[in-house]
Amino acid sequence: MKSRSKIISMGQQNYSHKQKPSLVLSGGGIKAAAFHIGVCLALREKGFRFAGGSKVHVQDQYSEDALTFKNYVGSSAGSVICTFLAAGYSIESIVEAFALGAAGLTDVSRRRNKNQREPNIKLKPLNYKDIFGLNIDASLATRLMPNFFKKKPLISGGFEVLLKQGFKVNGLFNMKNLERYMRENVLDDNHFKSLGVNLNIVATQLNHSRKVVFGPFDQTTKTKDIKYASYATISEAVAASASLPPAFAPYGIKNEKNKTIFFFDGEIRDTLSTHVASDAGSDLVISSYSIQPYHFNKEIGSLHEYGIPAIFNQALYQLVQQKIDKHIDHQKRINSLINTVNGYLKEIQLPQDQREKLMDILIERTQHQKDVDYIYIHPSPQDYKMFFYDHFSLNPVVLEQIVRTGFKAAMTTLRKIKFQ
Repeated sequence: MKSRSKIISMGQQNYSHKQKPSLVLSGGGIKAAAFHIGVCLALREKGFRFAGGSKVHVQDQYSEDALTFKNYVGSSAGSVICTFLAAGYSIESIVEAFALGAAGLTDVSRRRNKNQREPNIKLKPLNYKDIFGLNIDASLATRLMPNFFKKKPLISGGFEVLLKQGFKVNGLFNMKNLERYMRENVLDDNHFKSLGVNLNIVATQLNHSRKVVFGPFDQTTKTKDIKYASYATISEAVAASASLPPAFAPYGIKNEKNKTIFFFDGEIRDTLSTHVASDAGSDLVISSYSIQPYHFNKEIGSLHEYGIPAIFNQALYQLVQQKIDKHIDHQKRINSLINTVNGYLKEIQLPQDQREKLMDILIERTQHQKDVDYIYIHPSPQDYKMFFYDHFSLNPVVLEQIVRTGFKAAMTTLRKIKFQ
């Protein structure tokens, strides 16, 4: 019989029996990437290691270590960091790629992971042109002024329809430069199956309502809500997952039938995809996300005094946080339901074989995972500086502070948990 999944409380928890940890990294621009780097530094401080590289490299370098990540799930900015790790780059190399090496992080990241790529194998620095590739197609006259090239409009109506009819730019930027950066500077082999670890990248299908998981699958399979796609290269999957609307245009990938399917940001459909990790056999899922709504602080005051950008970010953050809370609450409620039903069946002394059969049915219907624990790492709602940091700044001083925020947030959570 499948046993129940436990959602941790932040007490003294002992996870020394866990054997297959997974790392799930969410999106949020460069700010999220820097936060995830800090989280990874804290995880390493607690004894975790990050397997990555080719199959031969991983087999040669990594034993069956319970504290070694061999399963990564990334969305948007999280897909970039997950790919770096899965490709075998050290945290120091990732730090330097974000131009943080000279910003005072040497003390934090001094202890190297000996089983990752040697420190002298460096990543090419990631710069603005690698992220903000100008969407040349958006400048075509037929997109900027479509009414001049059409005799009759397809739709009619008010102001919203006027915008839809007269402004058909699908994004000011695209992720073609990021795809090229990953393909030419990061990956020795651009195929998921070439890696010695399991890497899954989450995107959203533009012309559908389903989430898409790219990974080392033998063939593409799909349900009503999820597609597990086998046809993308790693660099294409990262570009698709990071295409955040409306700034970035949807990214097109050819499927097995040579038909172009368009995708955008992996956070649109689902904010956290922890189920991808548990479905892959993980028994401990550690998830990092950087989005946290602002909570009133006397020093800062009300956000209504900071204009549209701050208010928009708060509205977006509240929406994302609501989705995350529902995700976590759903897991808790299912766990409570199974425990309550199982306890009641024992109380009425239902024969064991009948009780187990009923519990099996309940677990199957609720899609309950077996013996999976979840740890969620995020900024403190009182950390107003984190809220106001720019999402797409490569300023080393700013990124250093965000990395330290991620490190502090992770250590606050992890110090309450025993892994060894």
